Amino acid sequence: MRILVVEDEPALNAQLQNMLRAAGYAVDAVGDGHEARYMGEENPFDLAVVDIGLPGLSGVEVIRAWRDRQRLFPVLILTARGRWQEKVEGLEAGADDYMVKPFHEEELLARVRALLRRASGQVKNEIRSGPLRVDTSAQRVTVEGQELELTAYEYRVLEYLLMHPGKVISKTELTEHIYDQDFDRDSNVIEVFIGRLRRKIDADNRLRPIETLRGRGYRWALEPST
Repeated sequence: MRILVVEDEPALNAQLQNMLRAAGYAVDAVGDGHEARYMGEENPFDLAVVDIGLPGLSGVEVIRAWRDRQRLFPVLILTARGRWQEKVEGLEAGADDYMVKPFHEEELLARVRALLRRASGQVKNEIRSGPLRVDTSAQRVTVEGQELELTAYEYRVLEYLLMHPGKVISKTELTEHIYDQDFDRDSNVIEVFIGRLRRKIDADNRLRPIETLRGRGYRWALEPST
């Protein structure tokens, strides 16, 4: 999952980037309202964390501009303590949730996970699909009770497919959502990740969880479990 951080205070911007990357997300970051508006309109983010008080354009103006352009990814706003007016204004502009500074990292990460789950129609931390179980909070993956050892990028690919069951996902889309903007992307690497996931999830080739649609991309083929 790819997240945009919009924060003009350098130390807090860096803190948010480090925290989100450590949690397994691809992160792009800006500190100016105009740049934030451009980034959100031109790039396929899964979520944005947006400070209200920004130079250039305010966070509220940025969010309103995104929504006007039908950029509908979840937005978590950050606001100064006690400024309830900012919370209301941000939510009415189209934000999905807010947090007051200073905040606890664990709470921010929990809210990020909840917003991502809600956007994909998930309710719980655990995603079930056939014999596969994925704890998105702990990033723990098991098949028939056996835990799998996945690299960070293998997990990102798996989670993105699971968050969009039945949808055809192109290599380009996967690449855009698992890498930071400034990462040297190579869409051919996606084929390697897919091959590894198939071998680790389906060693005896019974489940066939990931379909390849030639010239189109990949699709998670297992039905969600309740």
